[in-house]
Amino acid sequence: MKFALVIPDGCADEPQAALGGKTPLEAAHKPHMDAIARLGIVGRADNVPAAMPSGSDVATMSLFGYDPLKYHTGRAPLEAAAQGIVLGPDDWAIRCNLVTIENAVMKSFTAGQIPNDIAGRLIGDLARALAAPGIEFHAGVSYRNLVIYRALAGPAPFSHETSTTPPHDLTDQPVAAYLPKGSGGDWLRDLMVKSVPILAQSAENQGRAARGEPTATDIWLWGLGRRPALEPFRQRFGKTGAMITAVDLLRGIANLLGWRNISVPGATGYLDTDYAAKGRYAIDALEKTDLVIVHVEATDEASHEGNARAKVEALERIDLDIVGPLHERLKALGEHRVLVSPDHPTFLRTKTHSHGYVPFALCGTGIAPDASASYDEAAAAASRLSFDRGCDLMPFFVSAGAQNQPVMGA
Repeated sequence: MKFALVIPDGCADEPQAALGGKTPLEAAHKPHMDAIARLGIVGRADNVPAAMPSGSDVATMSLFGYDPLKYHTGRAPLEAAAQGIVLGPDDWAIRCNLVTIENAVMKSFTAGQIPNDIAGRLIGDLARALAAPGIEFHAGVSYRNLVIYRALAGPAPFSHETSTTPPHDLTDQPVAAYLPKGSGGDWLRDLMVKSVPILAQSAENQGRAARGEPTATDIWLWGLGRRPALEPFRQRFGKTGAMITAVDLLRGIANLLGWRNISVPGATGYLDTDYAAKGRYAIDALEKTDLVIVHVEATDEASHEGNARAKVEALERIDLDIVGPLHERLKALGEHRVLVSPDHPTFLRTKTHSHGYVPFALCGTGIAPDASASYDEAAAAASRLSFDRGCDLMPFFVSAGAQNQPVMGA
């Protein structure tokens, strides 16, 4: 049997006045997702435990069948795995965003979606000025970069009590109250302060300012943790896997789970991503793997920008260019299942991730249809199929004996 999981990141939302009182999922023209709902089942899952911060690191780990309360150590170690950075048992990885802060307010957690080449050179400037024995700067994708604290620098000042805040939770908000706190917080704050004059003197930033483009004024450090220990997916579920994403976080989880990462030209992790290319590469990947995962960041980015129309358009492109062609190919291959589910809600109102249930639609071999007519939050809320632990959805999805029996408090 072949399996496909499509993740429209953060697409779950609230009704929007700008969309006539509909959620983006309700407002979008998405015939292929709705067809999956009619052919199969709609339900809901809670991927983020209440005790943990809502983010794709926690939520996708849960969506892939791993309890984040047991396995999650931090976001940055997952991104380090994506870059092939090997962490020793006492090393720490720290997410290092290039951001734009003006008058102590977070104006852009992406430094205006700073291009990869410019971001790489800025991280190089920081590395030359601030790196020390055991302290490394690693360029990632655009604003998403890493600092590595090696044990040879001395005992790490951090612990599980170190408190940091994702910068995408702070759009248009004052940042002073959200600076790193707890053990090691002073070390993180000091490095952030030292970055400011280095970035201000950068020729790259001065060029962007001259062109009227946002500049990377600061680094924002967060999401730190040590190396996680994840059981390989094939060992856990008996399936091979392949990941299609433009986001290092998801590539890192894929590496740790033993999945093959597939690079897609034109996949940007933003609204301008090449949706059709992702669909084509996913279809090709079905020939060599049991489970293909297609992650699309665009819907989440639209919410972070508070852009309801862009969120609807991204959903429509995902439906047309990914879900539709992928589902058709799966049906042609024979026994199959396809699942569409976001990881977590991202509300346009708050421009940030939220806790709460997300809707999913699932159809295919062995799945008897329920009465669902569409895929959206209202249909999921009306369903009796509910996974209070989101990590239980994956074993339900890939189990040969899975049927659409009501699951309450799973």
